Amino acid sequence: MKTEQKIEDIRFNSSLAPYMTQLLAEKTALGYSYVGQAFLLRQLDQFIVETGDGETTLTKEVVNRWIAIRPHESAGTQWSRVHIIRQLGLLMLREGIPAYLPDRRLVHPESEDYFIPYIFSHEELRRFFHSADSLQLLPHSISRQRHLMMPMLFRLFYGCGLRMNEALNLRRRDVDIENGALCIRQAKFRKDRLVPMADGLTERMNYYLNETVPNLSADDYIFPSPIGGPYSNGAIYHIYRDLLRHSGISHGGRGVGPRLHDLRHTFAVHCLQRWVRSGVDLTAALPLLATYLGHTKLTGTQQYLRLTAELYPDIVSAVEAQCGQVIPEL
Repeated sequence: MKTEQKIEDIRFNSSLAPYMTQLLAEKTALGYSYVGQAFLLRQLDQFIVETGDGETTLTKEVVNRWIAIRPHESAGTQWSRVHIIRQLGLLMLREGIPAYLPDRRLVHPESEDYFIPYIFSHEELRRFFHSADSLQLLPHSISRQRHLMMPMLFRLFYGCGLRMNEALNLRRRDVDIENGALCIRQAKFRKDRLVPMADGLTERMNYYLNETVPNLSADDYIFPSPIGGPYSNGAIYHIYRDLLRHSGISHGGRGVGPRLHDLRHTFAVHCLQRWVRSGVDLTAALPLLATYLGHTKLTGTQQYLRLTAELYPDIVSAVEAQCGQVIPEL
């Protein structure tokens, strides 16, 4: 499927085509982008056609052949097939059509629900941002402002708990200095949200916009790459790994971390830590944190309560007393 092709234009040809079409329609109606999943459904559709299976049910044989690990394939890629065929099977079961569901325990280690985030200590963050502020302009670099952009960008990951794409896709019109807020447009689940910045971060952002990237038009990216458009995820991750090394923070390799996304997790845990020590009612504050982070439900945010209690033993009793009933079990 070409990226410019619209989901509503996709056509399926297998015996399970009606259910695939229905799944796409339901997910997009709920606000999910589902572009990647649509591509996988198209692959599954072709797989069923090519194997010659004319069954109008989702059989165990077809499922196991579809989800089997392939040569040189990562666990994450395999899990994406497990996930989409489970979604299809659940829809079929709901419609009264027999369908075999693969085991949920096939979730790969990097899954959001199972991966244990790396939470930076305050000392590690101090060293990390010192390294970011000490970046030098490389003689061979085609980006003449990279060393000035990165300190601001990485502060948004931690200071606002932003996802990578949310920060990289910010345009000048999305930054409201007067009210100290960012407008995150079409983020995960295609939702827009306002993200307030702390006063110190707002002042730094104001200086950055006026001194580092002045004269931006409303539609210009605030972190423009030297070749046009925003910086790529890969370029930022490469810089992130360099900063970890200069900060003396070990990286355990792929799937171990610390991942760049762990700056967002650290923001959430440190926020809860401050609230507990300040006597804030966590049962009332947790929905606010979920909204701030762009979570559509409390499940993901609840994990931070457990992490907070595990990392800061001195506040365990306070967390359990207020929120013991909503801290998820391992």
